[in-house]
Amino acid sequence: MLYSDISPRTAAYADLKLLERSTLNNILGRWGQNRTLPTKKSQTVKFRRYTKLDKTPVILAEGVTPAGKTLAVTDIPCILYQFGDWVRYTDVIEDTHEDPVLNETKDLLGDQADEMLDTMRFGVLKAGTNVLYTNGTQRTDVYSVISSDLIRSAVRILEKQEARKQTQMISGGAKINTYPIPDCYIAVCATDLTPDIERCTGFKSPSEYASSMGVIPGEIGSVGKMRFIGDNNCVAWANGGGNYNGAGYDTLTTAGAKSDVYPILILGKDAYGVVNLAGKNAIQTLIANPKAQVGDELAQKGSMGWKGWNGCAILNDLWMLRIECAAKG
Repeated sequence: MLYSDISPRTAAYADLKLLERSTLNNILGRWGQNRTLPTKKSQTVKFRRYTKLDKTPVILAEGVTPAGKTLAVTDIPCILYQFGDWVRYTDVIEDTHEDPVLNETKDLLGDQADEMLDTMRFGVLKAGTNVLYTNGTQRTDVYSVISSDLIRSAVRILEKQEARKQTQMISGGAKINTYPIPDCYIAVCATDLTPDIERCTGFKSPSEYASSMGVIPGEIGSVGKMRFIGDNNCVAWANGGGNYNGAGYDTLTTAGAKSDVYPILILGKDAYGVVNLAGKNAIQTLIANPKAQVGDELAQKGSMGWKGWNGCAILNDLWMLRIECAAKG
């Protein structure tokens, strides 16, 4: 690792704190099938999906061995890319954990790492082909908001496709952990949709949950078998829908003519995969204290940055679904 001229103790502290900050609100990284790619192997990992066996009843005849079945598999490759960024500051920092410039910069970069990787995952997952519209048959028709009926329709579709419900949540970090949750489908969406979700029949806020339910970070609440998580990296298609007042009420619009269209990503278990490089190399922090050198003769310029490998891939389109809706103004 490259840490320039800071001590290993401070470098390890910076790595840990940036990683903690970057996983605090990691939304889409919590619900995928997780793989860790060992270092010095490859930039591609394969997820393997086994095809369900035929359920047609096989009646056995005495003394006759049935033909049996052959396992069929589908391999889905997931390519890892390296992400990162850095900032320059002009205040001289001291090699200490308590330095405010170091801590403030570390917090900002941790937030950026979280949002950058979450945005990458959103870009992959919003391309799924399983979609419901609140009205019409295509995105450009959409001008109405989410409803309880549409949520029930989405659940029915997923259950018919035998999409399993989520039963655990990944809590990322230097060590990957999972925590159990009551089985449900997870719906991730922009917080602009919160008022519309709260108006749905049967909505429950997290404050109404039984203690066994727990509260997921960023949770808006639940409707039936679906728990909604707010994530503003799930951005709308600006002006992508129908007339902003086509349903008899104004909807949020960027340009004042067409409704902005918001995706709600509904995620079943193992619908997609996420990959990190192993252990401490998930995110690497690089810090350079100001020092006298050519181009910085008065030791006025320092820098701090991060980089890390990550990947995301849809594993089964039928186990996830996207609702496209407008948001009431």
